[in-house]
Amino acid sequence: MKTLRQLFFFVISVLIYIPAVNGQTFNWTVADVINQERASSLQFSPDGNLLVWIKSKPNKEKDRSESDLYLTRFDVKEDGKYKTIQLTRGKESDFSPLFSKDGETIYFLSSREKGKKLWAMSVYGGEPYEIHEFETGISDIQWLEDKKLAFKSNEGKTLYEQKLEEEEDNTIVVEDTAHFKPSRIYSFDLKKKTISRLTDNKYPVGEYTVSENGKWLISSHIMSPDYRADANPKPNYYLWNLEHETKKEILKMGFQTPGNFKFTDDNEGFYFVSVKSSDPQWNGAGISMLHYYDINEEKAQKVPIDWNWGLGSGFDVFGNDVMVGLANGATTKLAYLQKDGNEWDKKPVDAGKMNQHITITAVGHEHKKLVSVYSTASTPPQYHLSDLNIKRRKVSISEGTEVIALNEYLDKKPKAKSEVISWTGAKGDEVTGILFYPEDYEEGRQYPLIVSIHGGPSGVDTDRWSDSWAYFPNIYSQKGAFVLNPNYHGSSNHGQEFVESIKGHYYEFEIPDIIAGIDMLEEKGMIDRDSLGVKGWSNGAILTTMLTVQHPNLFKAAAPGAGDVNWTSDYGTCAFGVSFDQSYFGGAPWDNTNGKIFNETYIQKSPLFEMEKVKTPTIIFHGSKDRAVPRDQGWEYYRALQQIGKAPVRFLWFPNQPHGLRKITHQTRKMEEEIRWFDKHLFGTYEGKNEAFKKESPLAELLKKDKAQIKNGQYGVVINDILIPETVSIKEDSIAIGRFEVTNAQYAEFDKDHSFPSVRANYPVVDISPEKAQQYLGWLSKKTGDAYRLPNSSEAATLHKKAKKVAAKENTLNFWAGYNITIDEVSEFRSKLENLDHTMLKEVGTYPGVSIGEAHIYDLGGNVAEWYTAETDPQTYGYSAISFVDDRGEISSVPKQYSGFRVIKE
Repeated sequence: MKTLRQLFFFVISVLIYIPAVNGQTFNWTVADVINQERASSLQFSPDGNLLVWIKSKPNKEKDRSESDLYLTRFDVKEDGKYKTIQLTRGKESDFSPLFSKDGETIYFLSSREKGKKLWAMSVYGGEPYEIHEFETGISDIQWLEDKKLAFKSNEGKTLYEQKLEEEEDNTIVVEDTAHFKPSRIYSFDLKKKTISRLTDNKYPVGEYTVSENGKWLISSHIMSPDYRADANPKPNYYLWNLEHETKKEILKMGFQTPGNFKFTDDNEGFYFVSVKSSDPQWNGAGISMLHYYDINEEKAQKVPIDWNWGLGSGFDVFGNDVMVGLANGATTKLAYLQKDGNEWDKKPVDAGKMNQHITITAVGHEHKKLVSVYSTASTPPQYHLSDLNIKRRKVSISEGTEVIALNEYLDKKPKAKSEVISWTGAKGDEVTGILFYPEDYEEGRQYPLIVSIHGGPSGVDTDRWSDSWAYFPNIYSQKGAFVLNPNYHGSSNHGQEFVESIKGHYYEFEIPDIIAGIDMLEEKGMIDRDSLGVKGWSNGAILTTMLTVQHPNLFKAAAPGAGDVNWTSDYGTCAFGVSFDQSYFGGAPWDNTNGKIFNETYIQKSPLFEMEKVKTPTIIFHGSKDRAVPRDQGWEYYRALQQIGKAPVRFLWFPNQPHGLRKITHQTRKMEEEIRWFDKHLFGTYEGKNEAFKKESPLAELLKKDKAQIKNGQYGVVINDILIPETVSIKEDSIAIGRFEVTNAQYAEFDKDHSFPSVRANYPVVDISPEKAQQYLGWLSKKTGDAYRLPNSSEAATLHKKAKKVAAKENTLNFWAGYNITIDEVSEFRSKLENLDHTMLKEVGTYPGVSIGEAHIYDLGGNVAEWYTAETDPQTYGYSAISFVDDRGEISSVPKQYSGFRVIKE
């Protein structure tokens, strides 16, 4: 039974490696996950007729993601869709688009020319043009007035910095409050090309927002170069009156990490979010609360969202009102809060079938139109132009019309069925998760399970599309496995008690939660408990590691990425180690309070000191410039397993990569390595790579050709006692194509009068009219019961394109000339052929073949040209032994004695 199960998993898993046909394949590949496009920075024009946005996509040549500006016109439709135009393209990324107040121009920033310039372009087209170069840089542009922009920058290099530069001193001073350099907010007059300083702060700007009328500006200021680590001192917050050039410090007390400031349209106040937690001194995890600051009354108040779990997906301002996404476990709920003085009337939002799966990305003209994004864990994001209808008792959002189409290549990919599930967790309360089903799932059958754990720990897996290089459930579903994304205790979106439950109890509830989820699936008869894998990134890796420590016989494979194993060393080396460890462990490693020595706690909580228990084959990933979980945590992890020797271990670190991998090559390598690891240790389908074997070598070609079917030394397949052409499928459930051209021996089965020297049985049949070829195909179809035909025009064009790429290296006139013959010499050279008493043809398969999808076929680039059915008379594609080949023109007609044919089988 084990052997049969492994064979089944092998058949499923190899589907991932099927190559693309014409750029498409019905099966998931690593490239499909990596190459996803993403939309961001959506913004309506002032009149609501245009939408500018950023498309980000991987660029393989640059080995990173790049972004360009796109414009969608709501006043123009083509083929029933809103017209979208790509505005920028090139070697650099463009971002931060802003419409001018008249909607005629788009201003934007770019990485081109060191990223120090402001650019613009007309909405009617044309090239981008430079507005101004800023010596000290420019970022975060916002409107002040019709012709004035606000932006963030600094004051230039100090003498201290200049001297260090002259001395080429690249020493990094870890802490230097004396030289803690501020960034400030400035204005730029587009007409006069002048710059003015708006703020006089002494500390760097973190976030800032300008009111619609340009009178008010709110900014946050980071007070310490080590604020991420210490969470102290807290930032300062200032409200600036730009008309009177005054400022007032606000939000001094009672708010943890306030941010995401958004002014109302009446310019009398702004909304913002802050965190509610039990340990705000360490910026501890908690729930997000919505507040409103009244400028006239100079005070903030909590907005009554009437929801104990707080915000889940942020908020959007509609005039003076606000729409919020409420935390709802594995989903979110929208609510509309209509402002009336200092009170708000809460209305439910009805988005039809999109309920609990929708977010707002842009608000349009007069707040009646919006762009909404709908997705589920099994549905890639869909961008819709929706109508907002505010009624007395409720607010409705229409499904609308699609405005942005991304990743259309995913439309034909099989999406894993997914559902939100729940079970009883470690504290007797409900734990949720997303469960992805195996492809072609059959009820009553048991399947492998991969537990895929999110980071944070206050992250959350919601019922939204999230396939990425770190988490890719569709590939594992395709391999025949369940994938479970558990929202263990400590996850957000489930209320304050839930997210804070693991403070002082790290690992104590999360691990039992995950085990309970596995138990529940086993009790339902859905999974094979002997076929479990576990993986995760960041805190997902931390929990992966502890699961293999506490349950050493449970998992067959583990793939932790960027996870801690030693909390004593993490405290000082992690960028936010102090605040994180103080919050979750309750003190520093050296603290001794209330008779409790924290050093013992740190050791007890560190998997490093229990690595001798681990038996699970483990592959470890880290970025070398990771400051969230420093790479040396991976070294400690690897060295322990390597020295103990109870578990196979492999350790990869990616040079110059931060906590999240950015290079495409590194993202790809991580996925490929993880897949191979699970293939080997979980699915049992891995076939080791022969590192001495080059896939483009003569031996490789011989091995490919060796797969061709041969009977008594003749190429072909024997069916009903006749020799017929072998065909190979281009892709699953598609047409098949002849591996070789039809040979003399195969054709002679049909035409008993066809004679040829026995040594040429495997030569292509020639001097056959297209009518005779069609007669052969009709006979072949009748004899086999399958439908055979010649290629059609479209197929012939594809085959000819392939042929042109290899023709110079195959059996053409260029080969027989023995040098790089030119077209002017062809006529004279061919005159020599008149005296030739020998065929120029070669046996089929003499030269390396080419791949068309899954099919590897031969002789496209030479030997004989091949018949196809054209709209008028039959024509030939490809090249023959007497064809001259160059890239400046196409081939001339080929005589019948050098024309043959290849079969297509439906």
